[in-house]
Amino acid sequence: MDYARAIEALEDRMPTRMVPDLDRMRALSDLLNQPQRTYASIHITGTNGKTTSAIVATELLGALGLRVGTYTSPHLHTVRERIAYDGEPISEEEFAATYEYLEPFLELVDAMGERVTYFEALTMLAEVWFAERAVDVAVVEVGMGGEWDATNLVDGRVAVITEVAVDHPELGVTPVEVAREKSGIIKEGAVCLTAEHARDVLAVIEQRCHSVGATLRVDGREFGLEARRLAVGGQALDLRIGGDRYDEVLVPLYGERMATDALLAMAAVSAFIGDLAIDEEVVRAGFANVRSPGRIEVLRRRPLLIVDGAHNPDAASALREALFESFQWERLVIVIGMLADKDIAAVAEILVPMADLVIATSPPSPRAASSDRLAKESARLGVETLSAATVRGAVAQAIEQAGERDAILVTGSFYTVAEARAVVLGLS
Repeated sequence: MDYARAIEALEDRMPTRMVPDLDRMRALSDLLNQPQRTYASIHITGTNGKTTSAIVATELLGALGLRVGTYTSPHLHTVRERIAYDGEPISEEEFAATYEYLEPFLELVDAMGERVTYFEALTMLAEVWFAERAVDVAVVEVGMGGEWDATNLVDGRVAVITEVAVDHPELGVTPVEVAREKSGIIKEGAVCLTAEHARDVLAVIEQRCHSVGATLRVDGREFGLEARRLAVGGQALDLRIGGDRYDEVLVPLYGERMATDALLAMAAVSAFIGDLAIDEEVVRAGFANVRSPGRIEVLRRRPLLIVDGAHNPDAASALREALFESFQWERLVIVIGMLADKDIAAVAEILVPMADLVIATSPPSPRAASSDRLAKESARLGVETLSAATVRGAVAQAIEQAGERDAILVTGSFYTVAEARAVVLGLS
């Protein structure tokens, strides 16, 4: 089986609906002799910031000399980005070979009832490959939820919960409902770390920890972001993990939310290694290597061009604050393209008033909202608005409209961001 055939077979498993159980994953794990139990995991959930925390944890664990498997989603340009060993994506050859090995087991489980979904198959591929590579630890990001997520069979000795908000309606229509699903990743006897501060949401996490005998550690209490300052290419952070301080740690990330995501990752790594103090040089080396594509990522300057996949109100608010704090411009041009099932009005109300010009577009997805729908939302807010049928066309218009001292923000969806990155960086 070659890579193209493996991708075709995987994409053929795209679900028409989400099935809220772990039956297929348990059956696959049993057939494959529980590959996900051959290594310990740091398991990450939350609404936004999961991938940034996963990337930071990976860099810190690698700087400690550990062999690290990392599983994240979504991807920007290739599904191979989701599965990495020591920060390097799985090769096409290894992806194809692992899928070919896995395929007979997938077909056996298919025959038992519900067909194995795309995400379930991909998750098992990652678990099998990590076992084959004999990783010391896996950093595993959930796909969408928690308790019923396909990743939830991992040996999650450390659980991370970033801030909880409403995004996918199937997980709940209030943060408390969402928290009940997401806290399901907390395993018996684990250590759980969270950046959540809302009392009702935190109470849900506390209850889950109590019921499974897990230890809860909360941002601002057992660990904390003591101070942060703008720095060239990012920010300098003063961090506290337990009684240990790490001052002036440079990280090439922008905004308070991303700083908190990095702090969470560091606290998780400390918990994973038994609460031993992490050497300061390890921390500095790990943080310096962090890159989080598509998340307040600067692609060019003069004009400044930033991409960010903010697709819900919580992420949009964090993006807005980070932009005003970290960058300057004379005029701001926003290119926005979103999926139809997102809260388009709420995201527009947060981001559009920042702009001098909005270019509404449609991301390359069958779930995309039309550019006309986005243009109407923007115009409703009193901002000059243009439309472009494609992200490529929208980016070209934005660059044509922007002067050297202006800024361009491309946002609204990772589909939009991926297409913009491909255009600007010459990847397509």
